[in-house]
Amino acid sequence: MAAVSAKSQLLAALSAQISELSPHAALARQAAGALLIDVRDASETALGLPTGALTAPRSFLELTIEQLAPEPSQELLLICGSGQRSLLAASNLRALGYQNLASVAGGFTRWKAEGLPWLVPFALDAVARQRYARQISLPEVGEAGQLKLARAKVLLIGAGGLGSPAALYLAAAGVGTLGICDDDRVDLSNLQRQVLHRTDRIGVAKTQSAAATLEALNPTVQVQIHPRVGAQNVDQLLASYDLVLDGSDNFPTRFLLADACVRHAKPLIYGAVLRFEGQVSVFHPTAPGGPFPCYRCLFADAPGADATPNCAEAGVLGVVPGVIGLLQASETLKLILGIGIPLLGRLLLFDARRASFREVRIPADPQCRVCHTR
Repeated sequence: MAAVSAKSQLLAALSAQISELSPHAALARQAAGALLIDVRDASETALGLPTGALTAPRSFLELTIEQLAPEPSQELLLICGSGQRSLLAASNLRALGYQNLASVAGGFTRWKAEGLPWLVPFALDAVARQRYARQISLPEVGEAGQLKLARAKVLLIGAGGLGSPAALYLAAAGVGTLGICDDDRVDLSNLQRQVLHRTDRIGVAKTQSAAATLEALNPTVQVQIHPRVGAQNVDQLLASYDLVLDGSDNFPTRFLLADACVRHAKPLIYGAVLRFEGQVSVFHPTAPGGPFPCYRCLFADAPGADATPNCAEAGVLGVVPGVIGLLQASETLKLILGIGIPLLGRLLLFDARRASFREVRIPADPQCRVCHTR
């Protein structure tokens, strides 16, 4: 009884210090831009949570809050089952410097009783939990992050040197839908670097070869095949995906994609290789914290053909597209999960001969005819 009394006294003291909102008031604040964070355990939120709520179990809240709310001034609304754990969680966050806090009185139980919108989220089954166990154990990922990956749709342009390693690791990580766009067929000369394909698939369409490899690696991933991308279908193609990973090997396609990504406000994860060197960046001019550059801020127009030999002419060390493709996959996962610092406004240069990386800042061009005329 003494323990119960002490808990009641603590909750009463917190109620006097931390604002409590009714579910209807919390819904209105959420619509105005506040973050609604459900602090219940994953086993509880799997049965239902308020529409639009973020999930952060109370046991990991202090470890994950900076990813959910990097700015301590962000308005946070915490909800649990009945309104008690959310008060305790708010007290912990206040100690970390978050002051614009409120707890939802009555919790999710009252939220449902008052007929406010809620949903049963897509849940990971036992097989998925085992497959992604090492990833889920990261506090920055968790089950909520793994579910983000499962819902994500990534379009990969090219199933070649860059697209191969990127596609393999995105599929392995559990990205739910991968679109593979390529109009080429597997050639013997591809196999030195294009690890999606095999010798017995020479002559097979790269999209079909890629789909067979990815589905064997992770049968839960949906692979969608697109024979080609061009001016006639680029807008329709991009509309179906969240992010675009550019593994193309020619400037017309790169510019086509770059301009379309600006029009659709989609992130473009860029990579390019030649001989022993490669480069990677992320172009998303409207990303929070910008303005950031687009691809044309770096290359306003395509350089002359003589200035840019392709890999068939100049050659490429097979592992170089592997390194750059993996970096593109890493940037893609960071964007989906909302973790880390993406390569926005930064061009990362890799030299295999020196085993060195160098970073170059890319400013947004105020005269850019693509991203600064929107």
